[in-house]
Amino acid sequence: MRTPRNPFRGRGRLLPAPVPPGSPVAEARGLRVRLGRRPVLDSIDLTAYAGEVLALVGPNGAGKSTLLAALAADLPAESGGVRIDGRPVADWSAAELALRRAVLPQSAALSFPFPVADVVRMGRAPWAGTERADEDDPAIAAAMAATEVTEFAERPFSALSGGERARVALARVLAQRAPLLLLDEPTAALDLRHQELVLRICRERAAAGIAVVVVLHDLGLAAAYADRAAVLRDGRIAVAGPPAEVFTGELLGEVYRQPVEVFPHPRTGAPLVVPTRDTRPSLDLSMSLP
Repeated sequence: MRTPRNPFRGRGRLLPAPVPPGSPVAEARGLRVRLGRRPVLDSIDLTAYAGEVLALVGPNGAGKSTLLAALAADLPAESGGVRIDGRPVADWSAAELALRRAVLPQSAALSFPFPVADVVRMGRAPWAGTERADEDDPAIAAAMAATEVTEFAERPFSALSGGERARVALARVLAQRAPLLLLDEPTAALDLRHQELVLRICRERAAAGIAVVVVLHDLGLAAAYADRAAVLRDGRIAVAGPPAEVFTGELLGEVYRQPVEVFPHPRTGAPLVVPTRDTRPSLDLSMSLP
């Protein structure tokens, strides 16, 4: 059988250099994005730094996934722009961009029943033909071990559950070993244990010097694991900063249009965000009882 052509092989590419901790890896300045006739992002200024986890949070439709796609250079800017590794994204070739950022979309779908190990190996395609191609096998093994998918390496991707597919997709982007990791709702299909696993991986990647940008709906996870959070509302950043500073009941209640209570975790001090609930029955049903 003929081996599929790797579009990255054989092209001259400038390999990414190590990025010192605290240095900008991705920057959006004055970013405005329109989808069709509808403006989705406006006046976005945001920087992702090496060695940090940056969480993008906000209600549905606030622009979180659009911002992540713009940072990945998968969506064009109407005005303003995005820089990766110090250069405008348009200055990088597709092959060079693939060496600098790895993207996990919301859903993982494949048309063919590739074995899990082959799906993870796809993350190494950008490095083919470079001096770092010999890292393929160790990178793949480490990514599969981290996401706990090694035991079903030979199973077809199509035979996995939704949560298992999500972990394999994460292993693929981890194997890519890019200095910028962009994750769109990586915990959405996962159980409690694997949600925590994914965010611990984010922290470990940040500790290794990677810039991690992750879209999250769970404010508790964002508060526990993110160094900074950007709270989006109606296509703009309402506030950005450490969760302990920006996650206030007043702000979150206004942004989400849901009253919430915020109080410190008794052991870690991280903010706990709990919706204000009235659990009393709305009707007095006792009158209908015999």
